Amino acid sequence: MGRGMARGSGQSEPGQSERPGPGPSDPGRRRWLMLVLGTGSQTVACAFVYGVPYLVPQLRDGERLSLAQAGLVVGAPTLGLVLALVGWGALADRYGERLVLGGGLLLSALLLCGVRFTHGAVALGVVFVLAGAAGASVFAASGRVVMGWFSRRERGLAMGVRQISTPLGMGIAALLVPPLAERFGLRTTVLVLAAMMAAVAVTAGLLVVDPPRPVATAAGPGGGRAVNPYRGAVLWRIHGASALLVWPQFTISAFGLLFLVDVRGWSATSAGQVMALGQALGAASRIGTGVWSDRVGSRLRPMRQLAAATGVLLVALGLAALRPSAVSDLLLVAACGLTASTNGLSFTAIAERAGPGRCGRAGRWGCRTPGRTWSDRWHRQRSDGWSAPPTTRPGSCCRRPWPGSPSG
Repeated sequence: MGRGMARGSGQSEPGQSERPGPGPSDPGRRRWLMLVLGTGSQTVACAFVYGVPYLVPQLRDGERLSLAQAGLVVGAPTLGLVLALVGWGALADRYGERLVLGGGLLLSALLLCGVRFTHGAVALGVVFVLAGAAGASVFAASGRVVMGWFSRRERGLAMGVRQISTPLGMGIAALLVPPLAERFGLRTTVLVLAAMMAAVAVTAGLLVVDPPRPVATAAGPGGGRAVNPYRGAVLWRIHGASALLVWPQFTISAFGLLFLVDVRGWSATSAGQVMALGQALGAASRIGTGVWSDRVGSRLRPMRQLAAATGVLLVALGLAALRPSAVSDLLLVAACGLTASTNGLSFTAIAERAGPGRCGRAGRWGCRTPGRTWSDRWHRQRSDGWSAPPTTRPGSCCRRPWPGSPSG
């Protein structure tokens, strides 16, 4: 991320005139209610997406799926997200958040109910792909609520709050799904997640109010066609940096539980609690960095500094993992928190440069989900060579001795 990108991050795109309506400057509480509803919607969607990997033991033992088939089912919700994000973003830009949040999330919940009548890798994969695509609606609405209801001096905090939905969803999945699946099985667990999503969808549909449209939108020289924010290199560079920074976040999330269970010998429940603690730190870090960016008036300056700190921490974690101990456990929790800290900054910078009329689509071109897709794909490809005899422990489908750990 160069200096040119930093200079442009705090300013509007040339030719843009962002004069919001009464919503952002309204000191009332409505905007905070909208933020809570949007955050809750995305949290339950994340609980589904990140809860599916915890169902691997049930997929293998109950559904008799091979390791490769289980991996494909686990990746199905992410595939649906990737395919539908930009389309939902365009709908959010055109029709507003209420339809996108309530309708998409409710559709996802209804599709998940189909798990009750499906068996096998293909049928389950199709259901999860469709449910993931429908649930992508809540991910596509992030930029609009911030751009529409909050002024620039509050956007860092607002986006930080909105972005805690990912670690909160991960934490809920880590705490809820393993014990629920172990006791009641795959289908009941998925139906519980669907019920949560349906309840939040109905609440959002009833209470969400679309943010006011800006008085003036982006225009080209002489008031002509709107300026395309992607004609320059700045947004593409922010997207690229976001992808690179998100890769370690999802790698830690994917392999952290595996490390604690298979290498450190923790129980699945205890390991899930530790990972939930790490996600709680990630949620706090997103809010803190949002407030920081508001105070310094820049999104990219804190982003660069946090990127450097993340690199140092990951090197330390890698060295500590060579000889696993309590130090590596603490560094793993710290990495869960720090690697999640930059998401809100990148999405706020993208939304501000794209403008209110394009922030839904622009935000979804962000590379967070592709970063997770690459990590998941790499994980599944390697897992074929790391498999052990079937067991009910989460993560045991991909066992490989960590350097310095017992091989037996």
